[in-house]
Amino acid sequence: MNAKNIHVIGAGLGGLAISCLLASDGHRVTVFEKNDSPGGKINQVIADGFRFDTGPSLMTMPFVLKELFERCGFRAEDYINLKPVEPICRYFYQDGTVFTSYQDLDNTLDELSQLAPVDVDNYIKFLDYSSNLYQRTKDAFLFNPLYGLKDLGNLNLLDFFRIDAFHTVSDRVDEYFKSPYLRKFFKRFTTYNGSSPYQAPATLNVIPYVELSMGGYYVDGGMYAIVTALHRLAMDLGVEFRFNSDIKRIKVLNKQVESVIDSEGEKHTADLVVSNSDAAETYLELLGEDAVSESKKENIENLEPSCSGFVLLLGINRRYEQLRHHNIFFSEDYELEFQKIFREKVMPEDPTIYIANTSASNPEHAIEGGSNLFVLVNAPYLSENYNWDEHSEAYASFIISELEKRGLENLSSSIVHQSHITPADFREKYRSNRGSIYGTSSNSRFAAFLRPRNKSREVKGLYLTGGSTHPGGGIPLVILSAFHAMELIRRYE
Repeated sequence: MNAKNIHVIGAGLGGLAISCLLASDGHRVTVFEKNDSPGGKINQVIADGFRFDTGPSLMTMPFVLKELFERCGFRAEDYINLKPVEPICRYFYQDGTVFTSYQDLDNTLDELSQLAPVDVDNYIKFLDYSSNLYQRTKDAFLFNPLYGLKDLGNLNLLDFFRIDAFHTVSDRVDEYFKSPYLRKFFKRFTTYNGSSPYQAPATLNVIPYVELSMGGYYVDGGMYAIVTALHRLAMDLGVEFRFNSDIKRIKVLNKQVESVIDSEGEKHTADLVVSNSDAAETYLELLGEDAVSESKKENIENLEPSCSGFVLLLGINRRYEQLRHHNIFFSEDYELEFQKIFREKVMPEDPTIYIANTSASNPEHAIEGGSNLFVLVNAPYLSENYNWDEHSEAYASFIISELEKRGLENLSSSIVHQSHITPADFREKYRSNRGSIYGTSSNSRFAAFLRPRNKSREVKGLYLTGGSTHPGGGIPLVILSAFHAMELIRRYE
């Protein structure tokens, strides 16, 4: 393929990954980013002596990130330092029970012998079941562009029909476990892609295998170091970045990409365009009215967004001995919580609260003797049912009060820095569809297979990456979206 002039919209993870791949293939690549720094939803806040990651907090499938560097002719180890998190996570239940999940299986089984001795064998059986799901889905879904007949021809149809899509995550988990603690533990993995365990297909029970058997990792210095590393790699490969450059339109001529137009009205001609903006934003806002069919627009509009999140950044002047790097405080009624989020589209009165405490691994992320607490509560995507302008301050106070009730004594009097991020902020800053943070939900049997593909079928020269596209949200899957886009560019251009 001859070298082309390619414009990438957005310097989020997908945009960074595809720009590196394209540049290493000899193309001239320009990345347009509406904000003043790269990263998209993987970002950071530095304030009052504290440093916070504001996006993903756990790295899984690190071999995908390493492969990205290798495909570009470099070594990931020269840019970034990945290390396993041990323990993986600590879980707090409202009756006072505490369960710690480890990378080391024997340590986890020791915990389980105290927590739920009746389910120790079932834990092993469930991981085997989850492993089988991974083996059946990785080639058929994760590592497959699923775009043309060539891709479908490589599928093992027997595996495809054995991915447990006709049960929900919740139903299958309940079949395996008697312990209410383990039932809640395994149902929470569905939130990794912003879906409900009570609606999403049991296929998503593949996620526990990815974390518990393949391992969870942290990036030394913070997760934003991934962005810093990929930005540096892209620069080393000759990619040009234009920050504070907001693309408002992808101009299409005779059903083919012709240029992109920024907020100043300047036209930038391109041979190809890769949009790392949300797929809904791309199809419904960036493309002109006649660029794609009404049926395509309708299909995009009908895709249910994932849930969003309410984030509290708390810099505190103390440490809590019970906290580890990753911590989850469960709600009492898990099913009611998801009903509030996905059915009623309001914030739950009894939420599950996640805390990432990177100062446990990098003490320099907080003032001496302090902690940097990234607090996340799952939230509905934006609708008329909940007004964040009216509720954000009160809900922040409520979460702090809840954490005090759940064991973080005197939290409110220990706060040195406090700020928050709402679904409305995600929408405003990153143009995510209705403020969602994981792209599209998987709350129906085959929703995961219906995500927008990495190449437009209606506009020649338009490709898409990011968590709103195939194969989904999360660091490794977003990088895979760039792999798929690259494969399709090589195939069709």
